[in-house]
Amino acid sequence: MAMKLFEYVVLHHPKVTKDVQGNETQGPDKVLKQPTPVLANNDKEVAMRAAREIPETYVDKLEEVEICVRPF
Repeated sequence: MAMKLFEYVVLHHPKVTKDVQGNETQGPDKVLKQPTPVLANNDKEVAMRAAREIPETYVDKLEEVEICVRPF
C-alpha cells in the first residue's frame, strides 16, 4: 500500500477558570507542535506519532490538548 501525505499540529486549549469576582477567564491557546508534514498509511498512525510529540509538561493536562490531522 502506498503511503499518503498528512499534516498534523498539536494545540493546547487551557481550561476556563473563575477569578475571585466569578468571571470566567481562559489563557491563550498555544501551538505545542507546529504543522508538520508526514507520510503515513492512515490518520490513526499520524495521530499516534503526534501524541508522542506532546511535551512532558502537558502530560497531566491531556484533556486540554488537541491533535489535528489533515490529509492531502
